This record gives sequence, C-alpha cells and structure tokens, in this order.
Amino acid sequence: MENLASEIRACRLCAEAFAATETAHAPRPVAWFAPGARLLIAGQAPGMRVHESGRPFDDPSGERLREWMGIGRDIFYDRSRIAIVPMAFCFPGYDARGSDLPPPEICARTWHARVMEALPGIRLTLLVGGHAQRWHLGTLKGVTEVVRGWREHAPRVFPLPHPSWRNTGWLKKNPWFEEELLPVLRKEIAKVLEL
Repeated sequence: MENLASEIRACRLCAEAFAATETAHAPRPVAWFAPGARLLIAGQAPGMRVHESGRPFDDPSGERLREWMGIGRDIFYDRSRIAIVPMAFCFPGYDARGSDLPPPEICARTWHARVMEALPGIRLTLLVGGHAQRWHLGTLKGVTEVVRGWREHAPRVFPLPHPSWRNTGWLKKNPWFEEELLPVLRKEIAKVLEL
C-alpha cells in the first residue's frame, strides 16, 4: 500500500491545469491511508491550507468535522484507523472569483478504484460533500436531499455536508442534522473504532 501512496504523491497529471489557475500552483497530492483502516472519509479535494501543510482537513473544516465525529486529532490522523480519500488528492486551485475549483475528474478515474481495493477493512464511510456523494452513491440529488435521507444508507454510510464555514447557514436551516444524524454517527464511529 505504501507503493500506491507513493505513486499518488508523485502524480503530476494535472500540472498544466493547475499552472493555469489563479493560484498557478504545482500538484501536491495528499495521500492519507494505510492497511487496517476501518473508517473511510471520502472528501472532495484539499484546500489551500492542506496543500501547504500536507495533512488532510488541517484547517477549520477539519476542526468542525472532528467535532461532528466526536474524536480528537490523535484518532483522526491515525492512518491505521482512518483513511482519508478525497475525490482529488490535490488542491485544484481557485477560479478568477476566488472560489475553489471542483476536483478534477481524472484524479478519481485514475486512483480511486485502486485505493478502495487496497482498503478491504472499511466498515464505515463518511461521504463529505456532493462530489463524494455523487461518486460513491451514483446519485444526482443535491447535498441537502442526500444528507436528509441519511437513514437509507446508515449504519455503513453517512452522507454529510461539507464542514466548511460556508455551510454555517445550512446548519442553522437544518437543525435535524446536529440533533438526529450526529448522535447516531458518533455512536457508529465509536463502535467501528472501538473507542
């Protein structure tokens, strides 16, 4: 598996595309998984802070996600327990308005199946954001509808909104998320990770 992670870290498929973004950055794939992981966090793509640090969810979104999960950084970053496999391993850059670009589809097409094959022990999957939900569930529904229907997928899969500060308004409009979904999610995480 370390060979696969090394291959991903060496990937430069999107170098030209990233150089043409407003950030004009080079690829820096963040591969965060290891044998034995029981929980999969399927995200979208690293942001600029993660691009700089090389650690997934090493930003305020990560703080919120860990709070939702009911775990600290020590458990979250234990690769033997938790695999973090986004739809794109690199920060895709910003557009001219300063918004994150979507994860390049070539990344998931190139790497996702191989990574998932290398993680046979996954017992719980968190689908963070619309890109991950579309890929893993094959749905064209919006994030709110998918997350509202979380019981259809639980207890093995939990669709979640992105934990970005941009979704604070969404959380206020949808109090059921914190009241109903999160307690069940935390219970399943504790069970799978044997906390």
